[in-house]
Amino acid sequence: MLPFRQVHLDFHTSEAIPGIGSRFSKEQFQAALKAGHVNSITVFSKCHHGWSYHPTEVNQMHPGLDFDLLGAQLVACAEIGVRAPVYISAGHDEKEVKAHPEWLNWPSPEGPSAEYLNRACYHLLCYNTPYLDFLAAQVEEVMQKYNPCEIFLDISDVRICHCPACVAEIRANGEDPEDPAALRRQGERVYARYCRKMREAVDKYNPKTAIFHNAGNVVRGRRDLADWDTHLELESLPTGGWGYDHFPMSAAYVRTLGKEFLGMTGKFHTTWGEFGGFKHPNALRYETALSIACGAKCSIGDQLHPQGEMNLSTYRLIGAAYAEVEQKEAWCAGAESVADIAVLSSEAVNGMQARDGQYADVGANRILLEGKYLYDILDLEGDFARYKLLILPDEIRLDDALAARLRDYLNNGGKILATGRSGLWKDRDEFALPFGADFCGENPFRPCYYIPQFDTVNGETAYVMYEQGYRIALQDGTLCPALEQDPYFNRTPEHFCSHQHTPNNPEQTNPASAVTANTVYLPWNLFAEYAKMGSFHVKELLCHMLDLLLGEEKTLTVKLPDRSVTTLMKQSAENRLIHHLLFAHTTNRGTKTEVIEDIVPLYDIPVTVRLSQPPVSVMLEPQGEPLAFTYQAGILHYTVPKVEIHQMVCITL
Repeated sequence: MLPFRQVHLDFHTSEAIPGIGSRFSKEQFQAALKAGHVNSITVFSKCHHGWSYHPTEVNQMHPGLDFDLLGAQLVACAEIGVRAPVYISAGHDEKEVKAHPEWLNWPSPEGPSAEYLNRACYHLLCYNTPYLDFLAAQVEEVMQKYNPCEIFLDISDVRICHCPACVAEIRANGEDPEDPAALRRQGERVYARYCRKMREAVDKYNPKTAIFHNAGNVVRGRRDLADWDTHLELESLPTGGWGYDHFPMSAAYVRTLGKEFLGMTGKFHTTWGEFGGFKHPNALRYETALSIACGAKCSIGDQLHPQGEMNLSTYRLIGAAYAEVEQKEAWCAGAESVADIAVLSSEAVNGMQARDGQYADVGANRILLEGKYLYDILDLEGDFARYKLLILPDEIRLDDALAARLRDYLNNGGKILATGRSGLWKDRDEFALPFGADFCGENPFRPCYYIPQFDTVNGETAYVMYEQGYRIALQDGTLCPALEQDPYFNRTPEHFCSHQHTPNNPEQTNPASAVTANTVYLPWNLFAEYAKMGSFHVKELLCHMLDLLLGEEKTLTVKLPDRSVTTLMKQSAENRLIHHLLFAHTTNRGTKTEVIEDIVPLYDIPVTVRLSQPPVSVMLEPQGEPLAFTYQAGILHYTVPKVEIHQMVCITL
């Protein structure tokens, strides 16, 4: 099993810096790991600059290094029982770019531009060149010399490449190198060969060694790519451009794949490569708690100084978070998600082809996080039957096979919420599912307006909808709790009104929802709308419809602020549920950095959990404090007295 408390120790070090590792001390290295409560650390064989940090016969050792730094780090880790994966940069090697420019990845038919080649940045290499054999030799050497527990290969993904070798292979396969689909297929072939060769290089010495290919993202719907990895590491540095809702979305998908995974954040104020950048300890306390609450282990990125001395301020910072994780591990090991709702990912179904497909997934994730629903994200191989409700966000058009699966799901008691073009046949604009309505095409007006027919915070008035809307005609017996009005006209140079858009025309109202006993259809790209605009009335509409469908089958209700997170995990071996509650106050600093600094405690949070049997006990953990509760008519009630960043409630069954 993966350990819970890992550090990813970057060491990308220029040849222009002397004295590499000159201040490394085994004792100081070990003291830092102990201060950080670290039980796994990824250390470097080769960096993006191309240098090895150990004696080598197949590569070149960093010219500023005069001893086996990697070997010394591995010995230091072994002495104190710390796991030590070994890092090898796969996609970058600046030393070899200079020696072998013919090994470069060509992003366009014209090849890498002079501007790209000459700027201070790392340059991608193509695996369809002799570089692949060179890389494999490095992996074999590390395996033979050190036999590590894991090889971590970085910057590894499917790439579009127009280099002569790739173009020649495309033509040899009878395809057109100017065809984007042919280029993509070539990238897939090259990546598969690379992964296979790396696995063979590892297995030659130890088939039990773990291997992970890092691309910064696990693509939803590409289990074939994830299958090359023995486990997954979800790179998600909130302050580095990912934001605080990215990791929950990534984890909600990955935890359905049956692999162990890490949530990888960083100690930096911004992102990788930031020397002297530090988060507030409360940020790392929250980020690591978020990882374990979503079913992951933890990894924190650091960067070692070229002289090899560990920064004790960094490890005191890491230790503030990992000391808490260490106390909580018993309630997180082997835990699996309990979920009422599954989102059928637009990325998984459509790849990157769907209009606003990524926005659809992002918007669905945000709605469910903020609405405090229990959810997972699925690809087409996911098991729909495990969930009470399935969301088809915005762009899920259906072929015969998917339509049949969804009809079976409905016939067996499942419920579906669809928006936008979801639920239409792939090849024609007609509903493939029994939504109680007929699809009548795109609304020619944009933006248009939505009018709720239920209680809302701001009442039954006209709310603007910016994304594309659609026309529907209701069938007999279909309920319609949301209506639509068009503007007087679309904004054009010939006629416009006010600063932004034309007001609603109250003289004509159209149906804007179709509700049956087990389906809801809403005729806008609502999840993209929420991802882009974040309008409260969109969240109100979607949450109302989700609650309408779930009804009394909703497992968990909890009153928490919108920026809080809640999950319910099950430890089957221990026969218990673990309810996680998290909250941190985030603030935007600078131009784009969302940070956590102050702790804002929450008090007296009421919770209900639907259970088929009364619990044996309800405890606050890791405090070990019994929590008062009642159990009536299948509903467990308790109140969490305080949440200070993270609180677990253990429900023993």
